[in-house]
Amino acid sequence: MPGKNKFKLYLNALRLERWPRSLAIIPGFVAFLLLDPAALSGLDIPAGSGKLLLAFVLTLFISTANYIINEITDAPYDAHHPAKKDRPLVKKEISIPVLLVLWLLLVALSLAVATFFFPATYFRLDLTALLLAGILYNVPPIRMKDIPFLDSTLESANNPIRFLIGWHILGQTFPPLSLLVSWWAFGNFLMVGKRVAEKKFLSAAQSSAYRLSLKRYSAKQLFVFMVFNGLLFLATFALFAVEVRFYTLLLSFPFILVYLLMFMKKSTQDIHGAEEPEKLLKNPYFAVYTLFLAIILLLAYLFK
Repeated sequence: MPGKNKFKLYLNALRLERWPRSLAIIPGFVAFLLLDPAALSGLDIPAGSGKLLLAFVLTLFISTANYIINEITDAPYDAHHPAKKDRPLVKKEISIPVLLVLWLLLVALSLAVATFFFPATYFRLDLTALLLAGILYNVPPIRMKDIPFLDSTLESANNPIRFLIGWHILGQTFPPLSLLVSWWAFGNFLMVGKRVAEKKFLSAAQSSAYRLSLKRYSAKQLFVFMVFNGLLFLATFALFAVEVRFYTLLLSFPFILVYLLMFMKKSTQDIHGAEEPEKLLKNPYFAVYTLFLAIILLLAYLFK
């Protein structure tokens, strides 16, 4: 049926398949509990779980609103990408005004519900920061997506912002700066990997037309920037471990380094895995190693 097909096209534009990215609030939620023993011991598990679930939904709404903006502003550029050229807006199968109405509804609903259920100021500010980051990244005349180095740096800011959303579900303090910077650097490591793949697997004409910042990057600059962010992540994560006297965490670093190297290798072999890092978890090797790494980090905490 035509109406049903149109509905499906709008759903595709919302990119709901990227919902796992909003799970990035969970590390912030868990970190708050682990770093505040009083909060952990006094946690009301049903209430805390309910708040976490609601925060996930609100984060997903804001993230989806950002994808709508990205869908609209990137349509002229996506036409030059071998896969993204088939997106519904690029093919003029859906309407920009309808997408803008959906954006407004998602933003209004998310902020209204957050105001009612999370009256503490920081949580609402975190959601607003996530929304503003999407606007600054995508919308002219600023459109930091087109500025070399700043493009991935702002895009990866979603990492610490989502971390703060999770942290502020229960708390009204702030995590150590070293921990936030490490999450930022890890996100930037992933985003630069995405650009490495685009630079390698798209032709010069395609990459320049699709992402303007790629015209101003060299492959060597991208690789060096990726390595820099990987090292910055390890350094600031180590600093965090020392600051909170979480010394056993340092024992996990060889395993974390292997994880980073696995992703670096993947970014030079497969554009799809680099562009959608969550898809790597469908690879059994990545999935098993991710679980293994999570167990290593848990053991480091238990025996700190």
